[in-house]
Amino acid sequence: MDQPRPLRRLLLVGAATAVLGCAGVHPGGTLVTMYDNQFNSAVLRVPVGARVTFLNMGRSTHNATATDGSWKTADLVAHSGEDGRGADMSFDKPGVYRYRCSYHGTPDGKGMSGVLVVGDVAYSPSAKGVVEPAAAPTGVTRAVPSAYPTIQAAVDAAAPGDLVLVDRGVYKEEVTVTTPSLVIRGVDRNEVIIDGEFVRGNGVAVLADEVAVENMTARNAVLNGFFWSGVVGYRGSFLTAYNNGDYGIYSFGSSDGLFEDSYASGSPDSGFYIGQCYPCKTVVRNVIAERNALGFSGTNAGGDLYVVSSIWRHNRGGIVPSSLDVELNPPQRDAVFAANLVYSNNNRDAPATTLTTLVLGNGILLAGTVNDLVTGNVVIDHGSHGIIASPIQDRFYYPPRDNIIRGNRVMRSGRADLANSGPGATGNCFMGNEHQSSVPLGLQVVRGCDHLTLPWWSDFVSYATILYRATAAQGQTFPDWKTQPVPPAQPNMPDPQSARARLARKVFESLHFEVAKAALPAGTDSVIASFQAGSGAVREAGFLGHLGANLSFLAGPLILLWWLMRGMRRSRPTEHRWRRRIFACVGGVVIYAGVLVVSAMYYGRL
Repeated sequence: MDQPRPLRRLLLVGAATAVLGCAGVHPGGTLVTMYDNQFNSAVLRVPVGARVTFLNMGRSTHNATATDGSWKTADLVAHSGEDGRGADMSFDKPGVYRYRCSYHGTPDGKGMSGVLVVGDVAYSPSAKGVVEPAAAPTGVTRAVPSAYPTIQAAVDAAAPGDLVLVDRGVYKEEVTVTTPSLVIRGVDRNEVIIDGEFVRGNGVAVLADEVAVENMTARNAVLNGFFWSGVVGYRGSFLTAYNNGDYGIYSFGSSDGLFEDSYASGSPDSGFYIGQCYPCKTVVRNVIAERNALGFSGTNAGGDLYVVSSIWRHNRGGIVPSSLDVELNPPQRDAVFAANLVYSNNNRDAPATTLTTLVLGNGILLAGTVNDLVTGNVVIDHGSHGIIASPIQDRFYYPPRDNIIRGNRVMRSGRADLANSGPGATGNCFMGNEHQSSVPLGLQVVRGCDHLTLPWWSDFVSYATILYRATAAQGQTFPDWKTQPVPPAQPNMPDPQSARARLARKVFESLHFEVAKAALPAGTDSVIASFQAGSGAVREAGFLGHLGANLSFLAGPLILLWWLMRGMRRSRPTEHRWRRRIFACVGGVVIYAGVLVVSAMYYGRL
């Protein structure tokens, strides 16, 4: 999930906002985060008129200043507080806008600098100019370090279709790829390591189309381990990313992609992230994410997006697609999450930011999503909810709508296995899920997919809990991403030294992907058996516990009915009759709000 504008602006919500925000299409923006001393994207493409939000997530004061002096944000204060960290800019004319931090970048583009490409204008980040992708591999291998001393030197020398083959070693560099159709491969996934040393932005940043990165590790980058931005055609295979300061393996504004057989841990945002694409035409499969704030996050990403057959465990939250205005084209919609093993995402020792800690204890959280399909997953051992559809608030309010949650196996959830939450959460259907509890009660009966449903059957406590956590999280210090455990060795790709280069060309088309064939990860049965034997952090609450989780939902209508009856019973045909009835209604609402707040505080401790 991306870091939005100051948190209080994101999470303030009221009934009027909820009602007004349920309709219409809202304009989006794009977020540029500032770290010490990097912008999160070297090149960002936006349409004419887009709102770009600059947000300081570092510990030093930063700004964004046009290289030609034509515009500048205010100085944005360090991450220690909320106010003054964000600034908005709009760009109404097409063009290439170069900028830097006046404190940490130079006018010639060195240091903390970036580029905004506004509208449909020609731009190439390559010093060679516009380079066309290759139709097939060239058969040329650029060997590191025997022929080239660094990975960057080999990448800069390579032509489209070449293979950059990297021998064992620790490479203390940041690799930026601006030539299309390269394959960058390590000879040993666990011993070819790109080390950011906590000072460089990314391990590998790909800004060109049809680039594949294979069989290597990225660690200790200030921002991301492996990063594709604004490209068509990409692939990350047999990658390990750990202890990076933002995301592990990340694609933004990109389509036609594949992340497979990879591992990510120790990220204060998410291990795997796909943002701002529609249609994405992307598959994430056979990956593992653990000890991150979120296992998977996808903001405004959908349309032939499939997250399947993967393991999401021991994060703070498991799978969290979301709708936010800080990226273009909200809401998030039309994604599929199938045949995943999602368990024990309650990890307080994982790194986090103020925002990402809000989802603690949820297996699959659909945050303001539309028309997503969640099917065939096994979701176990979560302190809050197994699978929940909940609203999210940015500049606009995004309720979850028309999502399908069916055929999942959900067990050992602290509050409820299934939940439908918040104002405006309409059209979400739950069918054929193996579960023990839900909020509201009878969710799968009342909100099924094959019959007339009750549109108002929605729980408010889950959403109120998120708002409470937003307040409680202010000023908290979270575990440091720099000191998370080193992961165990991961499997290598077959024949890395002799395998033919496979370009990231027409990736999605070549997969012939069928979600019906997605299978649960190996070892799922043994994980289920271990929890059935009593392991895990969460114990089944039993009937009384599940009834208690529904207390606020049941209390509201009952209290309101009681107060109405009380007011009518005591009302006499005098001028005080309506006053008494109004007092009865207001009193019922106040008592219900009290129950809601107490419940949110109780569950917010998780």
